[in-house]
Amino acid sequence: MITERISWQQQAHQYLVKAEYNKAANLYEEAIVAEPNILSHYWNLGLLLLLQGQETEAQMTWMLPIAEAEEKQIQILTTDLLKVLETEAERRETLAEYSLIWLIRQHIREINPDDINNLLKIILLSVELEKFEGIELSECGVLKLLRVKQNLDLNIELLPQVLQAVLNTVPFHPASLELVEVCLPYFSNPEDCFSVLLLAAMKIGHTLKQPALAARILELYLHLDAHNVEILRHLATFHQDSNNYSQGIETAKLCYSLSPELPDKIFALHLVLRGLMMAGGYWEKVCSYCLELESLLQEYIQAQPLPLDEVRTLRLLTPSFAIPHIKDCPVDFRTIQNQMSKIFQKNIRAIAQEQAKRYSQRIIDNKRLVISAKTLKIGYLSHAFRQHSVGWLARWIFQHHDRKKFKIYNYFANYQLVDDWLQEWYVNQASQAHKLGMNGLEIAEKIYQDEIDILVDLDSITLDISCEVMALKPAPIQVTWLGWDVSGIPAIDYFIADPYVLPNSVQDYYTEKIWRLPQTYIAVDGFEVGVPTLRREELNIPADAVVYLSAQRGYKRHPETTRWQMKIIKEVPNSYFLIKGSSEEEAIKRFFYKIAEEEEVERSRLCFLPNVPLESVHRANLGIADVVLDTYPYNGATTTLETLWMGIPLVTRVGQQFAARNSYTMMMNAGITEGIAWTNEEYVEWGIRLGKDATLRQQIAGKLRQSRATAPLWNGKQFTREMEKAYEQMWQRYLTTR
Repeated sequence: MITERISWQQQAHQYLVKAEYNKAANLYEEAIVAEPNILSHYWNLGLLLLLQGQETEAQMTWMLPIAEAEEKQIQILTTDLLKVLETEAERRETLAEYSLIWLIRQHIREINPDDINNLLKIILLSVELEKFEGIELSECGVLKLLRVKQNLDLNIELLPQVLQAVLNTVPFHPASLELVEVCLPYFSNPEDCFSVLLLAAMKIGHTLKQPALAARILELYLHLDAHNVEILRHLATFHQDSNNYSQGIETAKLCYSLSPELPDKIFALHLVLRGLMMAGGYWEKVCSYCLELESLLQEYIQAQPLPLDEVRTLRLLTPSFAIPHIKDCPVDFRTIQNQMSKIFQKNIRAIAQEQAKRYSQRIIDNKRLVISAKTLKIGYLSHAFRQHSVGWLARWIFQHHDRKKFKIYNYFANYQLVDDWLQEWYVNQASQAHKLGMNGLEIAEKIYQDEIDILVDLDSITLDISCEVMALKPAPIQVTWLGWDVSGIPAIDYFIADPYVLPNSVQDYYTEKIWRLPQTYIAVDGFEVGVPTLRREELNIPADAVVYLSAQRGYKRHPETTRWQMKIIKEVPNSYFLIKGSSEEEAIKRFFYKIAEEEEVERSRLCFLPNVPLESVHRANLGIADVVLDTYPYNGATTTLETLWMGIPLVTRVGQQFAARNSYTMMMNAGITEGIAWTNEEYVEWGIRLGKDATLRQQIAGKLRQSRATAPLWNGKQFTREMEKAYEQMWQRYLTTR
């Protein structure tokens, strides 16, 4: 009898494996008739009915023996049934039959709703089947069970998997954050969830543009490991990006105090400066920390450090970005920057040695060929192909490119998973668009595989992974344009400029060859302008008042420049000063009020404006101003172009460094010299003169309106032809310098 049972059970299992469920069910039905007291027959028959979609019949089959059992036997019978279902679910996992596994586990849940491991597996399956919405975390009882934490037979290996799946799928659902909170006490070793939460926070904060939520996730992690420096680094950034400046600054200071090694101290100090400068108004602290930063950078350069790992190397260049905001001394700054960039490139090439060697070899091989008559492949690399200053300004070269002569490739670093029409516009402008993440080595390899001839970086040191790509030199010719002053990476060949923004004398302290276009290094065909939302009467400003405006982020607020601005306001009767730009409200008010008091300017003449959500409305609102006062030593760029496009007179102080000459070149290329100051005194004089002379303001506005039809600054097509000519000349020079 036993032998016969084994034989038909084997046959039934073979039917099950072959998915011949009806045949297997028939065998178990016969077995129940022959052996009604063998309860496993009922469990297996019910399973087979379930697999055929007969859920009600399956439940009735399972319940039949359980209903007739004594109370003390019910638990034993239920356990046996669950073993059968669990065994089949696990078998299906090897076959990746997720729909069937999900079905079986749902019935396990009905039988034993407190099986936490089964519930966690259901969540993973729901994610895999793309049917998970987040509400299931509450509905299935997972959160409640994990929060109770009593006698849970928990498979701890499931928790990181579930956290990763949920945070990737429904990061914004309130239950997702609650899941993180209730899971953390189960990790005896913080490292078990470190990478999961950090990667999720980076995606949420940077790619999905929700830094406040990313900060909340990392704050929860700190309950496990309060002094984890890596977490603190990112947490400081997310706090600052979500305008929680004070918390971001304090977190950065803690990170600095916990960083024992020089490279880590440099980056932590950068985070402190970043928070202080974004907030605006903390000038004395900024100057103090900036001096300390320069000292640390010099110490690092002198130490001739050994190669670092990739992550720490990527943090070498960004810190120096603060210095040009503080002082206009390009010789000193570029000396430090070029040395740091040289170390950076050396480290990156040591880390990706094989990759860099392949790239160099192909450049050598290509130089042996003469390929002059060809369609050039131009690759553009940036994280700012979106609603961003660079994104607004770079549009015209893509619109006007000659597609017969050039094949355009766009490389989106950290492609944003958000609704951004301008980002999608850039996708559609390229012959090929690559939506990439934050891995510089992968981006470089994609550029290399595409066999790009000229790679144009629009980020410079504002993005570390773009610097990593450029250091590896995946293209034979590499160019920096638009994003910022150059990084100083030796692998970059050219920096696009013009005769005004960088005079001939500066080449001595640039490692890149400065390639000057004949007129302007940037041109736009115009800007979208919406409906203004600012009215003088709403701001309690008289209709006949003279309105000055400065619209810059806290980064650019320098006390010396602000003092000039207050001198102007003081000397122009019935004048008001509108101040706008992302910053910490109370800190920036204290900053301006203090200088106003020192210069004997009434607070009532200062008005702080909130940001508006749409760029087109921001531009329309510029029209409230009679005169715009630029910042120094870091000028406006996009804001200057917008001011000139709106026909508003501008006062700018021309300096020595690239960042202090942007407004100068833009005004010259718009045909305007009125308002260009070469000294501090001239800045004040121009500000007063433009405020008092309404006729002069009208003349400038008229010239700016006329310039739209004639000036190089507003001729994107002509500018594109000049850029294309530069590309062709770069290519010919490359071919002839073998």
